[in-house]
Amino acid sequence: MKNFMRSFVLKFGSTIASLALMITALNVNTTCCFFSHQSKLPKGAKKLRKF
Repeated sequence: MKNFMRSFVLKFGSTIASLALMITALNVNTTCCFFSHQSKLPKGAKKLRKF
């Protein structure tokens, strides 16, 4: 099981990290469509704003 997890992280770790960066960049520039929930963004996410 340990070898499986290690190989999974080595194969897909960079893909998951780049996907997380893309989702964060999209989330910085949008607001929630519901009035009751607007989650807090991480401190470093403000660098990704386009305006």
